[in-house]
Amino acid sequence: MSINKFYATGKRKTAVARVWMSPGTGLITVNRRPIETYFGRDTLKLVVRQPLSLTNTNGQFDFYILASGGGVSGQAGAVRHGIAKALQGYDTSLRGVLKKAGLLTRDAREKERKKYGQKGARARYQYSKR
Repeated sequence: MSINKFYATGKRKTAVARVWMSPGTGLITVNRRPIETYFGRDTLKLVVRQPLSLTNTNGQFDFYILASGGGVSGQAGAVRHGIAKALQGYDTSLRGVLKKAGLLTRDAREKERKKYGQKGARARYQYSKR
């Protein structure tokens, strides 16, 4: 592995994204597909590119990403987290900008489990006195 290649892992809910970053032309590949075809919604593409636009590094790096688990939205969040961590590994002076935007913090919110004797995680069956 060369010195100018950076690796980071991003997580969101049950989604995990492994991100490899190298100097290039701004090509982002997720699971061997371009970002335009992998993430259909424009909002998800904006989420993924958020760390790049904040640090003014658009078009400077190529990203090879393997995302697994969760849904598309969770994977987009995991990719964003991974890209932010890779950028921090590249240049530690970017940490302040990324940290202030909250991109380096792992979103710890998870789905709450269903409990026995109940309809769901918090929903109960209707109580009747008689």
